[in-house]
Amino acid sequence: MQPGTHFAFGAHDTHGFVASFTSSMPTHIAHWYLEREQFEPIPGEPGLYRLSEPGRDGPRRTRHAVHDLRRQGYTVQADIRLDPALSAGPPRPVQPNGLRERRSRLAQAAAGLTTQRTTPPTTSPPAARPIPPEPTYAPTVHLTASGGGRSR
Repeated sequence: MQPGTHFAFGAHDTHGFVASFTSSMPTHIAHWYLEREQFEPIPGEPGLYRLSEPGRDGPRRTRHAVHDLRRQGYTVQADIRLDPALSAGPPRPVQPNGLRERRSRLAQAAAGLTTQRTTPPTTSPPAARPIPPEPTYAPTVHLTASGGGRSR
């Protein structure tokens, strides 16, 4: 193990995916982190932890634990297949979210004719309306004075 390593992850024949910590890491802190990453202590093996439910996507969960601990600033050594920096995980299945189909339907609807207009739009500008002539007289406004007070 390299000097300054805090955690080590690997595969074990009996226990599946395992993790351990070095003496440079306080025991209670290492225990706390490993339990949060779904590793449990192995009885009779001090300092060795196994992944709980390794059959439930164990390699991905172990790579995720390595990634999380590195992101926290710890130095982690891992087997090649468990190291997210060295191995790519299996491709995740793409689940359709319907976005492509929805966009396709919207594009088809936008390209089609609408029922809101009875006549197709014209491509030529509308004919100009004539401007009415100026009146030859000055308009007169008649104001009448009302009785006193407010109107209701």
